[in-house]
Amino acid sequence: MANIIVQKYGGTSVGSPDRIRNVAGRIKRYHEEGNHVVVVVSAMGHTTDELVDLADKITKNPPKREMDMLLSTGEQVSIALLAMALWDAGVPAKSFTGSQIKMITDGNFSNAKIQGVDRSRIDAALNEGNVVIVAGFQGIDQNENITTLGRGGSDTSAVALAAVLGAKECEIYTDVDGVYTADPRVVPQASKHSQITYEEMLELASLGAGVLHSRSVELGMNYDVVIHVRSSFNNNPGTLVVNEDKIMEKLKVSGVTAKNDQARITIADVPDKPGLAAVLFGDLSSKDILVDVIVQSSPYNGRNTISFTVPKKDLGQALPILESFSNSQGAKKPEINEEISIVSAVGIGMKSHVGVAAQMFKALAEKEINIEMISTSEIKISCVIPRIHAETAVNKIHETFGLSKNG
Repeated sequence: MANIIVQKYGGTSVGSPDRIRNVAGRIKRYHEEGNHVVVVVSAMGHTTDELVDLADKITKNPPKREMDMLLSTGEQVSIALLAMALWDAGVPAKSFTGSQIKMITDGNFSNAKIQGVDRSRIDAALNEGNVVIVAGFQGIDQNENITTLGRGGSDTSAVALAAVLGAKECEIYTDVDGVYTADPRVVPQASKHSQITYEEMLELASLGAGVLHSRSVELGMNYDVVIHVRSSFNNNPGTLVVNEDKIMEKLKVSGVTAKNDQARITIADVPDKPGLAAVLFGDLSSKDILVDVIVQSSPYNGRNTISFTVPKKDLGQALPILESFSNSQGAKKPEINEEISIVSAVGIGMKSHVGVAAQMFKALAEKEINIEMISTSEIKISCVIPRIHAETAVNKIHETFGLSKNG
């Protein structure tokens, strides 16, 4: 049986007719080597943003179901154009929407999760000698409503298909040629990893490293699909995202990130009573608001202070919940600070190295950067700092752990 290769091309990779033809040429080489090629494609360039703006001109509060109906059209354009480019290059190809291959999701519009894929139509097209092109970012729920997987969801579509089809590797083509120790636009000395673990990549993705969608990394880890992050503009090897046991030398710190899309909320004078935090965060969770760093002070005179971070985009939904909570508990009015950054160091080597936190705190102190909140996990240390110092902090932490020396 022919080897199955799954590839995903992002919006910049198919952002113009010339780039689509370039992608078709790359796919043609794999096809001519006798591989079965399945390609997942995002919408062209800024199409999704343009569709969001279009909806915004109609209404400020569009139904999520209709937004998914609208946004799913972007990928339908790019898959059809890529199929045409392949036929023009002499390669038979068939394009399919998420609904046509029965990529079944839950009914959570705009942020749906994949529940299963029917591979029969893909197999039939491959066996006819076609390259199969699938629209990323989309599926259908049990009631055949079109759903979308959230920003970056095409990565998740691709890894899900690789898992279902038994492909051992999923190539993610983007506008960068791998995973770096930091954003090269922020840290010019950042170096590219040849390999990184799923756990590290998952943390980096959730902390703002925009290379991969975090749910795609989870799927890769769960189904042991190696993810190969590569550039669609050259043929250089990229970064392999793999199991921890495949990496010989585990770096103490493998990446440094700054997440600038968060706001810090502080509620003072909260009664020190069991269950109040559960009520507050339960109400936020019911609105799908993701809370990140949480700090609660020690009680004083039967009162304490709760501080936590949420995405800035969710502040509008969060505010009524916060104000209701404060009023009902006789607490102070919620204070909101949008000028923060969450700076993080991530590394699987933290499991076996001591003193990483001390090094990171010292690095920030040397630049006279005040730490407002701290959060840790087994392989991550995050500090909330003033937004104005984010770039300085990332560069200093990167230098402190000698990351520019590692390839």
